[in-house]
Amino acid sequence: ITHPTQVHALVGAFANGNPLRFHAADGSGYEFLADRVLELDAINPQVGARLLAPLGRWRRYDEGRRGHMKGQLERILAKDGLSRDIYEITSKSLK
Repeated sequence: ITHPTQVHALVGAFANGNPLRFHAADGSGYEFLADRVLELDAINPQVGARLLAPLGRWRRYDEGRRGHMKGQLERILAKDGLSRDIYEITSKSLK
């Protein structure tokens, strides 16, 4: 988690290259990504912000997935002391 290139390669590949698991109907893929973004917020918020792009496309999906994605964005936004980078991307994604 402390190596930006490796985090982006691994987590980014999951979110962008594994649609079956990332878009699981139970929302677990979205929760995994949100957990990593929140973890990165304290370590490297720029990398965390870059990983948010797949969640920002929530309007493109069916009602169930849309709700899970939007819920994770709201959970990220609700974190106290959220970095400016992640706050900006998350708040724009929800508008």
